Amino acid sequence: MTFPSRVKIVEVGPRDGLQNEALPVATEHKVALIEGLAEAGLPVVEATSFVSPKWVPQMADAAEVLGRIRRKGGVSYPVLTPNLKGFEAALAAGATEVAIFGAASEAFSQRNINCSIAESLDRFQPVVDAAQSAGVPVRGYVSCVLGCPYEGEVPAAKVAEVAERLHRMGCYEISLGDTIGVGTPAKARAMVQAVAERVPMAALAAHFHDTYGQALANLYAVLELGVATVDSSVAGLGGCPYAAGASGNVATEDVVYLLQGLGIETGVDLDRLVDVGARICAVLERKPASRVAQALLAKRAKASC
Repeated sequence: MTFPSRVKIVEVGPRDGLQNEALPVATEHKVALIEGLAEAGLPVVEATSFVSPKWVPQMADAAEVLGRIRRKGGVSYPVLTPNLKGFEAALAAGATEVAIFGAASEAFSQRNINCSIAESLDRFQPVVDAAQSAGVPVRGYVSCVLGCPYEGEVPAAKVAEVAERLHRMGCYEISLGDTIGVGTPAKARAMVQAVAERVPMAALAAHFHDTYGQALANLYAVLELGVATVDSSVAGLGGCPYAAGASGNVATEDVVYLLQGLGIETGVDLDRLVDVGARICAVLERKPASRVAQALLAKRAKASC
């Protein structure tokens, strides 16, 4: 078991981080956030979601956001497209990468997208087919890989089954999401090992929420297995609107600090990242949830006195 020499961080703050905010975030703040994250060295910045504004009103300006950002060379700006209508709207807005979102829990799938897991996967196939015809890469998400707010524990075999289906469907990468943040290192390791028997390790990503404070420990455990892609959210923003108690994604600042301490390359400038997180938190009128950001901001404040 050895750590990867480099980890790709997929920044989900502009989408997963903001989607559950109760008050509207102005489009210009979203655009500034996305551009700031790219300038800080994040190679992938999930920009927005083409979903019904009835269900996720925060993403109602998806086309405008995608159209206004100044794209940096070498940076990907994927968007979530849960159905063919969303994909067509995203493509018209200039999307060059999309993502689809399934679940490993039947109850969560029903509560989240009002259909069974099998039905959801059937609905995704036309999206993947259309994307492949347009030359647009598709990323797949699997929710509730370490627990469900309605069913409790989710069998690793079920996670592997859904992940394999998405991979065979045409998703180049499968993000394994601990949506409500209940996982622990041993369970995270066992889940990834089960999935890796059916999907190549190089095609797997870890997407861990920090509800119980275990996200970094869980990441450490799966990094040892060879997972080299990690989803995170600047300042620890976000959560799941369908999962009570899901306090947020693991903070990108904390992930970068961990990886730097392990000698793993990310290409991310931590100081610039902290600035980006502080700016969006000022807009949201709250402090960053990132412990690393809090420490570095306090250190700066003390040094300026």
